[in-house]
Amino acid sequence: MSSPEGSEPGALDAVVGTRAIVVCCGPGGVGKTTVSASFAVGAARLGRRACVVTVDPARRLADALGVESLPNTPTEVAGPWPGTLHAVMLDSKSTFDDLVERYARTGDQAEAIKANRLYQNLTGALSGTQEYMAMEKLYELTASGDYDLVVVDTPPTRNALDLLDAPRRLTQFLENRLFRALMMPTRLSMRAVNVATQALLKTVSRVAGAEIVQDAVAFFQAFQGMERGFDERAGAVRAILADPATAYVVVTSPRGDAIEEASYFADRLAERDVRPAGLVVNRIHPRFGRDGLALPDPPGGSGLEALVANLRELDEVAGRDEQAFAALAARMAPAPVGRVPLLGSDVHDLDGLAMVADHLFGAGGRSTGRSVEVG
Repeated sequence: MSSPEGSEPGALDAVVGTRAIVVCCGPGGVGKTTVSASFAVGAARLGRRACVVTVDPARRLADALGVESLPNTPTEVAGPWPGTLHAVMLDSKSTFDDLVERYARTGDQAEAIKANRLYQNLTGALSGTQEYMAMEKLYELTASGDYDLVVVDTPPTRNALDLLDAPRRLTQFLENRLFRALMMPTRLSMRAVNVATQALLKTVSRVAGAEIVQDAVAFFQAFQGMERGFDERAGAVRAILADPATAYVVVTSPRGDAIEEASYFADRLAERDVRPAGLVVNRIHPRFGRDGLALPDPPGGSGLEALVANLRELDEVAGRDEQAFAALAARMAPAPVGRVPLLGSDVHDLDGLAMVADHLFGAGGRSTGRSVEVG
């Protein structure tokens, strides 16, 4: 069967060849991390300086790149391409620490914040911290000028939506009346704070303990004067995410639940007036008929009857795969569709990534012929 329009290798070349940022989104378990790394490989093949960053705390990106580990700073991955490829594994706490040091007025202020127990819990447990730090890392890599393309591998779908909302939520937090109320004791003496704020702090003390309130007041005291810097940075990140140079690529597989999740994400992007730049469908069963023609009946007595019957069954499975994502592809049109077939083993090195890139992009390089599966 011939490939649908926009699904041939090369359909996504414009994404890796012209965009400044690619955000790969979609459900878990569909090979999104490896597809993200393959986008960076595709850009490096085109001679671009590419960097891929994963928000996923698992080791899948390091495994796919064939390296032992990845730090919170860009690590170069050598390969047979005219461009360059770097990779980053997000460390939320280290990124938050860097941000504090950037906006602190003095070294003592930065150290006071980092030593505060509330801050230490905030960086490890507060909902949304990882997502915002991912956007901060994206801004850092983009603003450095070191890369032509930054590829972001996001968590599974609904968490990825949290990631896209993180800059807005930080701004709302900084503008929240409760935050401003808790900042008041740092700007005025407690005696000058209004009755409502004092009552709030006393209530929190009774429920959570005076020690926690003391930590909170100490944290906000140390934080004083840094709000504007955080707010401006969040605004800059929002601008990057809305920039036409940022491409959103939805990654899925033909599984029904994965298509449902991908459809949900595509709808949420549409609500934000964001048009996806591409759809990647991974682990598609191969077709055995050509150009939509059915497999011919084998000659009588050839002993091939069982084989042809099996191939016909597999062809039916492939047809169901096509139907599974047809509606999603139509909804996302004219976004091109990249197709990666179901292959034989996990991607764990650059040869595997090269093969995936061969299926997605038309420019540069050839696979080794070794069968691999996007993991």
